[in-house]
Amino acid sequence: MEDVTPPEPLTLYTADGVRIDAGHLRGGGDACFVLAHGFTCSWRQPALRRIAGALRPHGGVIGLDFRGHGRSGGHSTVGDREVLDVAAAVAAARRRGYRRVVVAGFSMGGAVAVRHAALHGGVDAVVSVSAPARWYYRGTVPMRRVHWVIERRLGRLAVRMARGTRIAPAGWDPVPAAPHEVAGRIAPAPLLVVHGDADAFFPLEHARQLYEAASDPRELWIEPAFGHAEVAATPELIDRIGKWAIGAVSG
Repeated sequence: MEDVTPPEPLTLYTADGVRIDAGHLRGGGDACFVLAHGFTCSWRQPALRRIAGALRPHGGVIGLDFRGHGRSGGHSTVGDREVLDVAAAVAAARRRGYRRVVVAGFSMGGAVAVRHAALHGGVDAVVSVSAPARWYYRGTVPMRRVHWVIERRLGRLAVRMARGTRIAPAGWDPVPAAPHEVAGRIAPAPLLVVHGDADAFFPLEHARQLYEAASDPRELWIEPAFGHAEVAATPELIDRIGKWAIGAVSG
């Protein structure tokens, strides 16, 4: 997290006993943003640190590494049990006295943010950026590569060697409910769906499907020339997201 003040290191434990590496930056006010990163990313990476820095004027920030990522334990379930990782971070924010908690997720993290809010609740607003609305999408070259990484032993080995991401080999059983199948249960917490018209992973149909499945209060931002997730997010966009979130939870 890009700031002169080093983050407070956190070690969290999920309801199913997985150790989660996280960091906390104290901000002004009583709101906290929980940052949920995309597949193979980490809260310690420069892109997430920039996002944390852009959000900090609006509140505190807790970044976490999902299971199987970075310094966290366990294996990635690619959007399924990661809802428990977010729940641990939300609980950590509450313990630190934050009255309002906003979960902001990117790509896989956006899907997790939606599913966590719908299935577990306990948050005051949700932001989903560049997220899939449904599973098993293979309509773009990048997503076909992602599926190869997840589904093939050689792919899992390659991503572990290249990115340090450990993927559970067994796959889903049963298949978890997709984001669009549960999005209607987020309300009355407000939901913001953000998607770029230059996203190379998921076309705009995912954002529209997620938005249409949700209940009010909800907003859909289609961002011109915006690519995918953390790396493409500009400080200006993150600042607008921060302002939206604070306005949404203050109403």
